[in-house]
Amino acid sequence: MHTTSSVSMPPPWALYAWPAIFCQASIKRKARFVHLGTRVTTSGSRGSPCAGQTVWSEYLDEGQAGLAWDWIQIAEGVVAMANPLCVVTNLRLVGEHGEPLAARESALHLSRMVCQLPWQDEVWRVVQAA
Repeated sequence: MHTTSSVSMPPPWALYAWPAIFCQASIKRKARFVHLGTRVTTSGSRGSPCAGQTVWSEYLDEGQAGLAWDWIQIAEGVVAMANPLCVVTNLRLVGEHGEPLAARESALHLSRMVCQLPWQDEVWRVVQAA
């Protein structure tokens, strides 16, 4: 298993223990998440693709927000989210009137946030170093 990080990388599931950060889903803003680290959990030996988790964080006025998800290598130099609807986070997305969004609706917004990040480049860099 190989891990890289510029800051100590928490386990992806630990983001649930971070204080909840409430964020309005409809606000258009550029995410400023930074890469905390990527863990390779499957080395890509014969018959199994390379896979792992990656963790990203952003400091907001309300506190530190985190995103983490599983990834899998689908071709040489190509990684993808293992499940685009399964992002671990301490962000609690709310609607225009402060009502919490349903898990399904939140998952779509979180997936869009992930798509804004250069995460594939970071993950591939770690895979190549492993």
